[in-house]
Amino acid sequence: MNGLAPELKNLKVILVHDWLTGMRGGERVLEILCRAFPGAPIYTLLHDRDAVSPEINSHPVITSWLQSVPGIFRHYRNFFPFFPSAIERLKAEGRFDLVISTSHCAAKGFIAPEGARHLCYCFTPMRYAWVFYGEYFGKNPVKKAILGPVLERLRRWDRESSSRVDRFATLSEHVRKRISDFYGRDADVVYPPVNLEYWKPDHDSCGESGAYDLVVSALVPYKRIDIAVRAYAQTGFPLKIAGTGAGLKKLLALAGKNVEFLGRVSDQQLLGLYRHCRALVFPGEEDFGLVPVEAQACGRPVVALARGGALETVIDGRTGILFREQSAEALAAALRECAGREWDSKAIRANAERFSEQQFLAGLSGSIMKCLGTGK
Repeated sequence: MNGLAPELKNLKVILVHDWLTGMRGGERVLEILCRAFPGAPIYTLLHDRDAVSPEINSHPVITSWLQSVPGIFRHYRNFFPFFPSAIERLKAEGRFDLVISTSHCAAKGFIAPEGARHLCYCFTPMRYAWVFYGEYFGKNPVKKAILGPVLERLRRWDRESSSRVDRFATLSEHVRKRISDFYGRDADVVYPPVNLEYWKPDHDSCGESGAYDLVVSALVPYKRIDIAVRAYAQTGFPLKIAGTGAGLKKLLALAGKNVEFLGRVSDQQLLGLYRHCRALVFPGEEDFGLVPVEAQACGRPVVALARGGALETVIDGRTGILFREQSAEALAAALRECAGREWDSKAIRANAERFSEQQFLAGLSGSIMKCLGTGK
């Protein structure tokens, strides 16, 4: 059972996920649940078989009516006002013991069948409605006026549907507070896992610093990659940026010759980039942030903004440097401090080992048992 408590192996479980259109952090968590509960049906708004792993595709997948909308995979975010009703219309037949929803949008609003308990592993309260909606839908005043009432309805639904959840678990203390603020509910903190068998140091390099620093990110405004690009204009040190997104053109205009945009990279390429960089740079605020943990698993220090999940994954002065002000100047100062230190790659790796799959499943087992009323 890969670390899940043995007494849970006979549970009849439903898995619910917002949508299956790619393999990001949320889908990696779902993948682990698929291994823990083989054969469990997955209920979701949308399913693109070509975009997700064989592990997920091996399960029965039940989709909403949105699946039949022409061109839905290109434009599904435009249908966000319909997500609540679409998830509510998904009905499970038969007897089940437990629903586990993995949700950053609508999945936690799934209506559990009679007799089943509902545990929500909440990545964040509905992202579109509460945080970053300006980044998703723009800051045009006309669009804002049109979307205002829609977003208010979504926030109301999000609060009300939280009562369908018997117990919440979440990925960081940062999001735990958000769940408390928006839903008035407590949550267990169960840190998401990284694949420590894959993300590991290159022992041949003996922990030596590389000849470049690294950013791994979607190139969208709220990630604040612009801060990194401006900072490296000051330092002149080589920076490699792995990732794609709509913000590429603006970032190219800001970048000097020492900044290289790599585009989309494979996991194999990324492993090499992590292993041989001088440091991983993380200038944005994230709910958790798997990338800094992956870099630390490879023994490399992280220079990160002292907000959000980085406060829980990076140990200031031991596994990286945390900078307080979200500015190019503050980042440049932190980079100089990082460059002036000697780093213990073994200590950095040991910190990342707190975020193993075994630890995740042990924590989730505790939440499940509490949800079912069998744990303390």
